[in-house]
Amino acid sequence: MTTQNDSPVEAFKRSTTATVRALSHRAEVQVAFSSDPPGMAGQRVRVPLPARDLNPVDIAKLRGAADAVALRLRHHDPMIHAHRQPLGDSARLAFDALEQARCEALGARHMAGIARNLEAALDDKYARQGFDRFEDRGQVPLSEALRMIAREVMTGAPPPPAAAHAVDLWRPWIEEKLGKDLHGLADHAADQDSYARAVRRLLTDLDMEVGQEPEDQEQEEDDTQNASDNSDSSQQGQSRGEDDSDSDSESMASSEMQDSSEMGDSAEEGAGEDGDMEMGEGEGAEQPAGPGQPWRADQSRRNDTDPNAYKAYTTKFDEVVEASDLCDPAELERLRALLDQQLQHLQGVISKLANRLQRRLMAKQQRTWSFDLEEGILDAARLARVVANPVLPLSFKKEKETDFRDTVVSLLIDNSGSMRGRPISIAAMSADILARTLERCAVKVEVLGFTTRAWKGGQSRESWVAAGKPSNPGRLNDLRHIVYKAADMPWRRARKNLGLMLREGVLKENIDGEALQWAFNRLLARPEQRRILMVISDGAPVDDSTLSVNAGNYLERHLRQVIEQIETRSPVELVAIGIGHDVTRYYRRAVTIVDAEQLGGTMMNKLAELFDEDDRRGGGRRRWR
Repeated sequence: MTTQNDSPVEAFKRSTTATVRALSHRAEVQVAFSSDPPGMAGQRVRVPLPARDLNPVDIAKLRGAADAVALRLRHHDPMIHAHRQPLGDSARLAFDALEQARCEALGARHMAGIARNLEAALDDKYARQGFDRFEDRGQVPLSEALRMIAREVMTGAPPPPAAAHAVDLWRPWIEEKLGKDLHGLADHAADQDSYARAVRRLLTDLDMEVGQEPEDQEQEEDDTQNASDNSDSSQQGQSRGEDDSDSDSESMASSEMQDSSEMGDSAEEGAGEDGDMEMGEGEGAEQPAGPGQPWRADQSRRNDTDPNAYKAYTTKFDEVVEASDLCDPAELERLRALLDQQLQHLQGVISKLANRLQRRLMAKQQRTWSFDLEEGILDAARLARVVANPVLPLSFKKEKETDFRDTVVSLLIDNSGSMRGRPISIAAMSADILARTLERCAVKVEVLGFTTRAWKGGQSRESWVAAGKPSNPGRLNDLRHIVYKAADMPWRRARKNLGLMLREGVLKENIDGEALQWAFNRLLARPEQRRILMVISDGAPVDDSTLSVNAGNYLERHLRQVIEQIETRSPVELVAIGIGHDVTRYYRRAVTIVDAEQLGGTMMNKLAELFDEDDRRGGGRRRWR
């Protein structure tokens, strides 16, 4: 219930939550507002944070994202989706995208307001992904082109302005392959199972299916169902297959309905420890040797490279660059002045926290004395008692060794496009104050950033396209790792560099696993006894170019592998802070904050906890193996 004390933003959140519940016909749905992409997991849905000024443009985008989630909850049956889902990554992406188009079309056809909201959300999504700048068909995911054309068929609405040109790049090829078959989707939209069968036939016509034809598969399913009453073992095997399909279906949800981190979790559950997706009837499926003979794994290819292992298609376009090299001095001066201007209203709060951290660290560095010893330095303060009572022995003292070890702290800041605005400003300000504070305490600090050189792949993708688009290319984007402040660089020399985070065009996509490995390797080369790596991020790893040609959890799986290596087999202490994004699913020592304003205080507190924890365990640390 709205109260008089509610702010306009809180009132808007309440009305949006009520709308999602009403539209989805699910009163128990929990709605969370986050800077992460919209998504859902069970009865919990995530929608974007509303802007503070509640401007009409942002409101329409938010409502469109909320409507899309609610319509999927109302019209989508996960069991049917899993039962009809095809094999193969590209086919699954297209299947999921076309299912999302169906759910949204059912709402848009009956409610004009929902249609306008959905178009605003889609237009914003495609604009942020750069669809309006694409000139080559290979840059546009086929799944998204199919989705927009299916939306046009079922609702009569043309693609959003930002996607219109990108869809036209694919339209002649799709229409040549499918003819008028795509127009038949509108007749099946109200029945998910019938619609799914029609989509499977379209994917077969586009040569995207892996394995058997949909009609053949349906016949086999019917035969299996008829024979299940006479064979318990067949029934159990079918049940296991359906369970696997359910798990895999959750992992391959549409891009805006579920973020890549949730996709990764589900995919790993269905894939096993090696992360391989379940094998179908296509290439790689192993069959029993014959009736009555034991099954043995194929040993002939045991030394082959795992095609699912993480790799980069090419690294020759990657770069590690100093912040000062990305911007001319005059521009850096202007950006630093802008950062200082934003620091003014937060200076008091963060400075108090910084001073508190400094006092705690300095207290650990002060040397202490042991008294009443039999040898050492004569304790002049206790000579008076010897004069009063000559029987008492002389008292000596000795200075204790401090437990505070040489320490270096590395701040690794996500420089992805989703950090644009307030989050990156707060991150830059917090890094600035933390660097100054720790420098006063003789603790070395380095500030690093990670992003990509281009949207949608850059030169790496161009090389891959020129080579004929070989399969399993791995990472398909040019990395850009930025050194804002090296550990040995004084803060006064690096202060201008931190303003670069505010520059338009620097923030692009994020490939977290390789960035974490890079920061970790830099720390390993440091001579300090104690090394701390703090990661600040607002989302799971996302690079559209890479994910469009690899498994949906490709980047996230590599991130988990790197985290596991650092946390269990290295001397580096790893801590993560998620801004509106649950990083506790990845990191053992992590905290999630809802508002970027909390970042400065959280950074100070987590560092203080680390030093206190080290003090309690006596400064011991395992060796690097």
